[in-house]
Amino acid sequence: MQSKRSRIDRFISANTGVSKKNVRTLLAKGLVKVDGVIARDIDQIIDEFSHVTFEDKVLQANKACYVMLYKPVGVVSATIDDKHKTVIDLLDRADKHSLHIVGRLDLNTSGLLLLTNDGRWSKKLMSPEHKVGKLYRVSLQNPIDDSYIAAFANGMYFEYEDITTLPAKLEIVDEYTALVTLMEGRYHQIKRMFGRFRNPVVGLHRLSVGAITLDEKLLPGESRELTVDEVLNA
Repeated sequence: MQSKRSRIDRFISANTGVSKKNVRTLLAKGLVKVDGVIARDIDQIIDEFSHVTFEDKVLQANKACYVMLYKPVGVVSATIDDKHKTVIDLLDRADKHSLHIVGRLDLNTSGLLLLTNDGRWSKKLMSPEHKVGKLYRVSLQNPIDDSYIAAFANGMYFEYEDITTLPAKLEIVDEYTALVTLMEGRYHQIKRMFGRFRNPVVGLHRLSVGAITLDEKLLPGESRELTVDEVLNA
């Protein structure tokens, strides 16, 4: 989802019918306010969450929204699906259809899922260049050993896509359980990486995205809004 940024003169013209030339006069008279402050610069940039008024009439008052959801197994990371319940269906809020998913989880993967209406925030979290780690708890069918650690750290080449995965951190919890941190999210990546060892993944659960950790108080299917610190430190 792209952030909706615009110059103030273009925004005022589009929402009032006043020509961009005449918007200069409105700004000079102090009739336009952005976030409660008089706007006078026609080059001022606003986004979809800027509170904009013209002659004290509200032209835009969108609120940025950030939600964490405990996604259960069997629910799809989609807005609409003909066969399965979606994560949007789990939300009990009037604005849920304005939200988009930040980093999808597979049908059989549970754990932390983030939703927002802030395109810039979600892009920052999901872009590999920002190196935001995603931590997963992985349950395996067969025993694992230290050889997995080096293989994940070196990255793996997938011939079908002709790509090599970024280095991933693997920590062994016990013989059948590992913690894996990814800096990217390629299609079925964790399952395919363990597939190199012919070791099927029998359980996959996302614990955190960056500094945001799944709230232990949430039950599967429950959600809450992020705190200010969680949003800023993500």
